[in-house]
Amino acid sequence: MNHVVVVGAGLAGVRSVEALRAHGFGGTITLLGDEPHRPYDRPPLSKAVLLGEIDFTAVDSDLDAMGVDFRPGVAAKGLRPGVVETTEGELAYDGLVIATGATPIRLRGEGPQHVLRTIGDALELRALLREGGRVAVVGAGWIGAEVATAARRAGCEVTVVEAAAWPLAAALGPVGAHTAPWYDQAGVDLRPGAMVATVDHGGLTLTDGSTVEADVVVTGVGVRPAVDWLAGSGVELDDGVVTDEHLRTALPGVVAVGDCAAWWSRRYGRRLRVEHWDTALNSPEVAAATLLGGAPGEGAVYDPVPYFWSEQFGHMVQYAGHHGDGGPVLRGDPAGTRWSACWVGDDGTLTAVLAVNRPRDLVQGRRLIEGGQRIDVDRLADPAVALRDCTAI
Repeated sequence: MNHVVVVGAGLAGVRSVEALRAHGFGGTITLLGDEPHRPYDRPPLSKAVLLGEIDFTAVDSDLDAMGVDFRPGVAAKGLRPGVVETTEGELAYDGLVIATGATPIRLRGEGPQHVLRTIGDALELRALLREGGRVAVVGAGWIGAEVATAARRAGCEVTVVEAAAWPLAAALGPVGAHTAPWYDQAGVDLRPGAMVATVDHGGLTLTDGSTVEADVVVTGVGVRPAVDWLAGSGVELDDGVVTDEHLRTALPGVVAVGDCAAWWSRRYGRRLRVEHWDTALNSPEVAAATLLGGAPGEGAVYDPVPYFWSEQFGHMVQYAGHHGDGGPVLRGDPAGTRWSACWVGDDGTLTAVLAVNRPRDLVQGRRLIEGGQRIDVDRLADPAVALRDCTAI
Protein backbone atom coordinates (compact mmCIF):
# COMPACT_ATOMS: atom_id res chain seq x y z
CA MET A 1 0.00 0.00 0.00
CA ASN A 2 1.59 3.25 -1.18
CA HIS A 3 -1.19 5.84 -1.13
CA VAL A 4 -4.00 6.26 1.42
CA VAL A 5 -6.73 8.83 0.81
CA VAL A 6 -8.71 10.09 3.79
CA VAL A 7 -11.98 11.73 2.76
CA GLY A 8 -13.15 14.14 5.45
CA ALA A 9 -10.96 16.54 7.44
CA GLY A 10 -12.83 16.60 10.73
CA LEU A 11 -11.51 15.06 13.91
CA ALA A 12 -12.05 11.51 12.60
CA GLY A 13 -10.07 12.27 9.45
CA VAL A 14 -7.17 13.88 11.28
CA ARG A 15 -6.99 11.09 13.85
CA SER A 16 -6.97 8.59 10.98
CA VAL A 17 -3.91 10.31 9.53
CA GLU A 18 -2.19 10.23 12.92
CA ALA A 19 -3.06 6.56 13.44
CA LEU A 20 -1.71 5.59 10.03
CA ARG A 21 1.63 7.23 10.79
CA ALA A 22 1.69 5.74 14.30
CA HIS A 23 1.21 2.29 12.78
CA GLY A 24 4.28 2.85 10.62
CA PHE A 25 2.71 3.74 7.29
CA GLY A 26 5.35 5.68 5.39
CA GLY A 27 3.56 6.16 2.08
CA THR A 28 1.61 9.10 0.73
CA ILE A 29 -1.44 10.33 2.65
CA THR A 30 -3.90 12.71 1.03
CA LEU A 31 -6.49 14.36 3.27
CA LEU A 32 -9.53 15.90 1.59
CA GLY A 33 -11.69 18.46 3.38
CA ASP A 34 -14.72 20.08 1.79
CA GLU A 35 -14.41 23.17 4.01
CA PRO A 36 -11.75 25.83 3.36
CA HIS A 37 -10.55 25.77 6.98
CA ARG A 38 -7.87 23.71 8.62
CA PRO A 39 -9.32 20.84 10.72
CA TYR A 40 -11.19 21.84 13.88
CA ASP A 41 -13.17 20.30 16.74
CA ARG A 42 -16.97 20.42 16.55
CA PRO A 43 -18.17 20.07 20.19
CA PRO A 44 -17.15 23.65 21.13
CA LEU A 45 -19.26 25.05 18.28
CA SER A 46 -22.50 24.75 20.27
CA LYS A 47 -20.75 25.68 23.50
CA ALA A 48 -17.75 28.02 23.73
CA VAL A 49 -17.90 29.32 20.14
CA LEU A 50 -21.62 30.08 20.22
CA LEU A 51 -21.22 31.68 23.64
CA GLY A 52 -18.51 33.99 22.28
CA GLU A 53 -15.75 32.57 24.46
CA ILE A 54 -13.56 31.43 21.54
CA ASP A 55 -13.59 31.88 17.75
CA PHE A 56 -11.93 28.74 16.45
CA THR A 57 -11.12 25.28 17.74
CA ALA A 58 -8.31 23.90 15.60
CA VAL A 59 -7.40 20.25 16.09
CA ASP A 60 -3.94 20.05 17.63
CA SER A 61 -2.17 18.19 14.85
CA ASP A 62 0.79 19.10 12.64
CA LEU A 63 -0.17 17.80 9.20
CA ASP A 64 2.97 19.23 7.58
CA ALA A 65 5.23 17.41 10.03
CA MET A 66 3.46 14.15 9.18
CA GLY A 67 3.96 14.74 5.47
CA VAL A 68 0.24 14.92 4.71
CA ASP A 69 -1.05 16.34 1.44
CA PHE A 70 -3.95 18.35 2.87
CA ARG A 71 -6.41 19.65 0.31
CA PRO A 72 -9.00 22.01 1.82
CA GLY A 73 -12.05 22.94 -0.19
CA VAL A 74 -12.05 19.62 -2.09
CA ALA A 75 -15.07 17.33 -1.80
CA ALA A 76 -15.62 13.74 -2.90
CA LYS A 77 -18.27 13.27 -5.59
CA GLY A 78 -18.09 9.55 -6.28
CA LEU A 79 -16.15 6.34 -5.79
CA ARG A 80 -15.14 3.40 -7.87
CA PRO A 81 -12.56 0.75 -6.98
CA GLY A 82 -9.19 2.44 -6.63
CA VAL A 83 -10.40 5.93 -7.55
CA VAL A 84 -12.08 8.77 -5.64
CA GLU A 85 -13.87 11.25 -7.88
CA THR A 86 -13.50 14.75 -6.43
CA THR A 87 -14.46 18.31 -7.29
CA GLU A 88 -10.86 18.77 -8.43
CA GLY A 89 -10.58 15.61 -10.54
CA GLU A 90 -9.87 11.93 -9.98
CA LEU A 91 -7.59 10.67 -7.23
CA ALA A 92 -6.21 7.13 -7.23
CA TYR A 93 -5.78 5.26 -3.93
CA ASP A 94 -4.51 1.97 -2.52
CA GLY A 95 -6.34 2.46 0.79
CA LEU A 96 -9.31 4.66 1.60
CA VAL A 97 -10.68 6.03 4.87
CA ILE A 98 -14.26 7.34 4.69
CA ALA A 99 -14.69 10.08 7.31
CA THR A 100 -17.28 12.36 5.74
CA GLY A 101 -19.43 12.75 8.85
CA ALA A 102 -23.03 13.91 8.63
CA THR A 103 -25.14 16.83 7.42
CA PRO A 104 -28.00 18.56 9.29
CA ILE A 105 -31.61 17.92 8.33
CA ARG A 106 -33.50 21.00 7.16
CA LEU A 107 -37.23 21.60 7.31
CA ARG A 108 -39.68 22.65 4.63
CA GLY A 109 -40.38 26.32 4.04
CA GLU A 110 -39.05 29.37 2.27
CA GLY A 111 -37.95 31.24 5.38
CA PRO A 112 -34.30 31.36 6.48
CA GLN A 113 -33.26 28.61 8.87
CA HIS A 114 -29.93 28.11 10.55
CA VAL A 115 -28.24 24.83 11.43
CA LEU A 116 -25.18 24.22 13.59
CA ARG A 117 -22.60 21.90 12.11
CA THR A 118 -19.64 23.96 10.86
CA ILE A 119 -17.54 26.81 12.20
CA GLY A 120 -19.23 29.03 9.64
CA ASP A 121 -22.65 28.03 10.98
CA ALA A 122 -21.60 28.84 14.54
CA LEU A 123 -20.10 32.25 13.79
CA GLU A 124 -23.04 33.26 11.61
CA LEU A 125 -25.54 32.24 14.26
CA ARG A 126 -23.57 33.86 17.08
CA ALA A 127 -23.73 37.21 15.29
CA LEU A 128 -27.53 36.98 15.26
CA LEU A 129 -27.97 36.25 18.96
CA ARG A 130 -28.61 39.78 20.18
CA GLU A 131 -30.31 40.95 23.35
CA GLY A 132 -34.05 41.19 22.86
CA GLY A 133 -34.03 39.15 19.65
CA ARG A 134 -36.63 36.43 19.18
CA VAL A 135 -35.15 32.99 18.55
CA ALA A 136 -37.13 29.87 17.66
CA VAL A 137 -35.32 26.56 18.05
CA VAL A 138 -36.83 23.50 16.43
CA GLY A 139 -35.91 20.39 18.40
CA ALA A 140 -35.20 19.91 22.10
CA GLY A 141 -32.37 17.44 21.60
CA TRP A 142 -28.73 17.94 22.53
CA ILE A 143 -28.04 20.68 19.98
CA GLY A 144 -31.37 22.43 20.49
CA ALA A 145 -30.83 22.66 24.24
CA GLU A 146 -27.31 24.02 23.83
CA VAL A 147 -28.43 26.62 21.27
CA ALA A 148 -31.27 27.67 23.57
CA THR A 149 -28.77 27.98 26.42
CA ALA A 150 -26.51 30.26 24.39
CA ALA A 151 -29.41 32.34 23.08
CA ARG A 152 -30.76 32.96 26.58
CA ARG A 153 -27.32 33.89 27.82
CA ALA A 154 -27.17 36.45 25.00
CA GLY A 155 -30.44 37.94 26.22
CA CYS A 156 -32.72 36.58 23.51
CA GLU A 157 -36.35 35.58 23.90
CA VAL A 158 -36.28 31.85 23.15
CA THR A 159 -39.01 29.44 22.10
CA VAL A 160 -38.19 25.75 21.66
CA VAL A 161 -40.59 23.65 19.60
CA GLU A 162 -40.36 19.88 20.15
CA ALA A 163 -42.44 17.24 18.36
CA ALA A 164 -42.10 14.72 21.21
CA ALA A 165 -43.80 15.01 24.59
CA TRP A 166 -40.56 16.01 26.34
CA PRO A 167 -36.94 16.95 25.59
CA LEU A 168 -34.31 14.36 24.60
CA ALA A 169 -37.04 11.79 23.91
CA ALA A 170 -35.11 10.04 21.14
CA ALA A 171 -31.89 9.81 23.14
CA LEU A 172 -33.19 9.11 26.65
CA GLY A 173 -36.83 8.08 26.40
CA PRO A 174 -39.02 9.15 29.37
CA VAL A 175 -35.95 10.14 31.39
CA GLY A 176 -35.67 13.18 29.15
CA ALA A 177 -38.85 14.54 30.78
CA HIS A 178 -36.81 15.33 33.89
CA THR A 179 -34.95 18.02 31.92
CA ALA A 180 -38.13 19.88 30.91
CA PRO A 181 -38.18 22.09 34.06
CA TRP A 182 -34.75 23.41 33.13
CA TYR A 183 -36.29 25.31 30.22
CA ASP A 184 -38.77 27.15 32.40
CA GLN A 185 -36.11 27.90 34.99
CA ALA A 186 -33.97 29.44 32.24
CA GLY A 187 -36.85 31.54 30.93
CA VAL A 188 -37.27 29.47 27.76
CA ASP A 189 -40.73 28.82 26.31
CA LEU A 190 -40.72 25.05 25.70
CA ARG A 191 -43.56 23.76 23.53
CA PRO A 192 -43.61 19.95 23.57
CA GLY A 193 -45.89 17.94 21.32
CA ALA A 194 -45.73 20.63 18.62
CA MET A 195 -44.75 19.92 15.02
CA VAL A 196 -43.50 22.41 12.45
CA ALA A 197 -45.29 22.61 9.11
CA THR A 198 -43.05 25.23 7.49
CA VAL A 199 -40.25 27.65 8.23
CA ASP A 200 -41.45 31.06 7.09
CA HIS A 201 -40.11 34.58 6.84
CA GLY A 202 -40.67 35.83 10.36
CA GLY A 203 -40.94 32.50 12.15
CA LEU A 204 -42.70 29.14 12.08
CA THR A 205 -46.09 27.75 11.13
CA LEU A 206 -47.05 24.69 13.17
CA THR A 207 -49.19 21.81 11.95
CA ASP A 208 -52.11 22.96 14.11
CA GLY A 209 -52.14 26.26 12.24
CA SER A 210 -50.60 28.35 15.03
CA THR A 211 -47.46 30.39 14.49
CA VAL A 212 -44.27 31.22 16.36
CA GLU A 213 -42.86 34.65 15.58
CA ALA A 214 -39.08 34.77 15.43
CA ASP A 215 -36.23 36.86 14.07
CA VAL A 216 -33.98 33.78 13.95
CA VAL A 217 -34.97 30.15 13.35
CA VAL A 218 -32.53 27.38 14.27
CA THR A 219 -33.24 23.82 13.13
CA GLY A 220 -31.85 21.09 15.36
CA VAL A 221 -33.81 17.98 14.42
CA GLY A 222 -30.92 15.66 13.65
CA VAL A 223 -28.43 14.79 10.92
CA ARG A 224 -28.03 12.33 8.09
CA PRO A 225 -24.76 10.53 7.26
CA ALA A 226 -22.95 12.33 4.44
CA VAL A 227 -22.71 9.28 2.20
CA ASP A 228 -24.63 10.21 -0.97
CA TRP A 229 -21.35 10.35 -2.87
CA LEU A 230 -20.95 6.60 -2.27
CA ALA A 231 -24.15 5.57 -4.09
CA GLY A 232 -23.45 2.83 -6.63
CA SER A 233 -19.85 2.41 -5.45
CA GLY A 234 -20.21 -1.07 -3.96
CA VAL A 235 -19.95 0.28 -0.41
CA GLU A 236 -22.99 -0.97 1.51
CA LEU A 237 -25.12 1.85 2.91
CA ASP A 238 -27.73 1.56 5.65
CA ASP A 239 -28.02 4.67 7.84
CA GLY A 240 -24.34 5.23 7.18
CA VAL A 241 -21.47 3.15 5.86
CA VAL A 242 -21.97 -0.46 6.92
CA THR A 243 -18.83 -1.97 8.44
CA ASP A 244 -17.87 -5.03 10.45
CA GLU A 245 -16.41 -4.83 13.95
CA HIS A 246 -13.02 -3.97 12.41
CA LEU A 247 -14.53 -0.94 10.59
CA ARG A 248 -13.97 -2.73 7.28
CA THR A 249 -16.48 -2.01 4.49
CA ALA A 250 -17.65 -4.28 1.69
CA LEU A 251 -14.95 -2.90 -0.63
CA PRO A 252 -11.39 -4.19 -0.19
CA GLY A 253 -9.02 -1.57 1.16
CA VAL A 254 -11.80 0.72 2.37
CA VAL A 255 -12.66 1.52 6.01
CA ALA A 256 -15.03 4.03 7.62
CA VAL A 257 -14.80 6.07 10.84
CA GLY A 258 -16.69 8.68 12.83
CA ASP A 259 -20.27 9.87 12.39
CA CYS A 260 -20.82 8.13 9.06
CA ALA A 261 -19.73 4.63 10.18
CA ALA A 262 -22.39 2.09 11.16
CA TRP A 263 -20.33 -0.64 12.79
CA TRP A 264 -21.21 -4.02 14.25
CA SER A 265 -20.99 -4.02 18.06
CA ARG A 266 -20.18 -7.35 19.68
CA ARG A 267 -21.03 -5.84 23.07
CA TYR A 268 -24.59 -4.91 22.15
CA GLY A 269 -25.21 -7.46 19.40
CA ARG A 270 -26.38 -4.88 16.89
CA ARG A 271 -25.16 -2.24 14.48
CA LEU A 272 -24.44 1.18 16.00
CA ARG A 273 -23.82 4.61 14.54
CA VAL A 274 -22.87 7.23 17.12
CA GLU A 275 -22.64 10.91 16.21
CA HIS A 276 -20.31 12.08 18.93
CA TRP A 277 -16.75 13.27 19.50
CA ASP A 278 -15.64 10.13 21.31
CA THR A 279 -16.32 7.99 18.26
CA ALA A 280 -14.41 10.34 15.98
CA LEU A 281 -11.51 10.34 18.42
CA ASN A 282 -11.14 6.59 18.95
CA SER A 283 -12.43 4.70 15.91
CA PRO A 284 -9.50 5.74 13.64
CA GLU A 285 -7.02 3.65 15.67
CA VAL A 286 -8.89 0.46 14.78
CA ALA A 287 -9.55 1.55 11.20
CA ALA A 288 -5.86 2.24 10.57
CA ALA A 289 -4.84 -1.12 12.01
CA THR A 290 -7.44 -2.83 9.83
CA LEU A 291 -6.37 -0.99 6.69
CA LEU A 292 -2.70 -1.80 7.15
CA GLY A 293 -2.97 -5.27 8.62
CA GLY A 294 -5.19 -8.24 9.40
CA ALA A 295 -7.13 -10.48 7.10
CA PRO A 296 -10.95 -10.39 7.26
CA GLY A 297 -12.19 -11.53 10.65
CA GLU A 298 -8.89 -10.78 12.34
CA GLY A 299 -7.21 -7.81 13.95
CA ALA A 300 -8.29 -4.92 16.16
CA VAL A 301 -11.95 -4.73 17.12
CA TYR A 302 -13.93 -1.53 17.61
CA ASP A 303 -16.46 -2.17 20.36
CA PRO A 304 -16.56 0.86 22.68
CA VAL A 305 -18.99 1.91 25.35
CA PRO A 306 -20.42 4.97 23.54
CA TYR A 307 -19.97 8.23 25.42
CA PHE A 308 -21.08 11.83 24.98
CA TRP A 309 -21.80 14.94 26.97
CA SER A 310 -23.79 18.16 26.82
CA GLU A 311 -23.74 21.45 28.70
CA GLN A 312 -27.23 22.94 28.98
CA PHE A 313 -28.93 25.44 31.27
CA GLY A 314 -26.11 25.25 33.82
CA HIS A 315 -26.04 21.44 33.95
CA MET A 316 -23.31 19.04 32.84
CA VAL A 317 -25.08 16.06 31.27
CA GLN A 318 -23.02 12.95 30.49
CA TYR A 319 -24.08 9.61 29.05
CA ALA A 320 -22.27 6.33 28.51
CA GLY A 321 -23.52 3.04 27.09
CA HIS A 322 -26.55 2.03 25.06
CA HIS A 323 -29.86 1.41 26.80
CA GLY A 324 -32.85 -0.65 25.77
CA ASP A 325 -36.54 0.04 26.24
CA GLY A 326 -36.70 -0.67 29.96
CA GLY A 327 -36.88 2.07 32.58
CA PRO A 328 -33.80 3.08 34.54
CA VAL A 329 -32.98 3.10 38.23
CA LEU A 330 -32.75 6.69 39.48
CA ARG A 331 -29.97 7.78 41.83
CA GLY A 332 -31.01 11.00 43.54
CA ASP A 333 -33.98 13.29 42.95
CA PRO A 334 -34.31 14.57 39.35
CA ALA A 335 -35.99 17.67 40.80
CA GLY A 336 -32.61 18.51 42.31
CA THR A 337 -29.37 19.50 40.64
CA ARG A 338 -27.38 16.23 41.00
CA TRP A 339 -28.80 12.88 39.95
CA SER A 340 -28.19 9.90 37.71
CA ALA A 341 -30.16 7.29 35.82
CA CYS A 342 -28.82 3.75 35.35
CA TRP A 343 -30.16 1.12 32.97
CA VAL A 344 -29.73 -2.54 33.89
CA GLY A 345 -30.09 -5.30 31.31
CA ASP A 346 -31.94 -8.59 31.62
CA ASP A 347 -28.68 -10.28 32.57
CA GLY A 348 -28.22 -7.96 35.55
CA THR A 349 -25.36 -5.94 34.06
CA LEU A 350 -25.26 -2.18 33.71
CA THR A 351 -25.93 -1.15 30.09
CA ALA A 352 -26.02 2.65 30.31
CA VAL A 353 -25.67 5.55 32.73
CA LEU A 354 -26.84 9.15 32.49
CA ALA A 355 -25.17 11.52 34.95
CA VAL A 356 -26.41 15.05 35.66
CA ASN A 357 -23.75 16.97 37.55
CA ARG A 358 -22.47 13.63 38.96
CA PRO A 359 -19.26 13.01 36.99
CA ARG A 360 -18.10 10.22 39.32
CA ASP A 361 -21.21 8.21 38.45
CA LEU A 362 -20.33 8.57 34.78
CA VAL A 363 -16.71 7.47 35.22
CA GLN A 364 -17.51 4.56 37.52
CA GLY A 365 -20.57 3.51 35.53
CA ARG A 366 -18.63 3.40 32.30
CA ARG A 367 -16.08 1.09 33.89
CA LEU A 368 -18.85 -1.20 35.16
CA ILE A 369 -20.36 -1.38 31.67
CA GLU A 370 -16.96 -2.21 30.17
CA GLY A 371 -16.36 -4.87 32.83
CA GLY A 372 -19.78 -6.49 32.48
CA GLN A 373 -20.26 -6.96 36.24
CA ARG A 374 -23.69 -7.83 37.60
CA ILE A 375 -25.36 -5.06 39.61
CA ASP A 376 -27.08 -5.01 43.01
CA VAL A 377 -30.14 -2.92 42.08
CA ASP A 378 -31.02 -2.08 45.71
CA ARG A 379 -27.60 -0.54 46.30
CA LEU A 380 -27.74 1.11 42.89
CA ALA A 381 -30.84 3.07 43.92
CA ASP A 382 -29.03 4.61 46.89
CA PRO A 383 -27.16 7.73 45.68
CA ALA A 384 -25.03 7.65 48.83
CA VAL A 385 -23.44 4.38 47.66
CA ALA A 386 -20.63 4.84 45.13
CA LEU A 387 -21.52 3.28 41.81
CA ARG A 388 -18.36 1.19 41.86
CA ASP A 389 -19.67 -0.44 45.06
CA CYS A 390 -22.98 -1.50 43.51
CA THR A 391 -21.78 -4.79 42.07
CA ALA A 392 -23.63 -7.94 43.12
CA ILE A 393 -21.81 -10.25 45.51
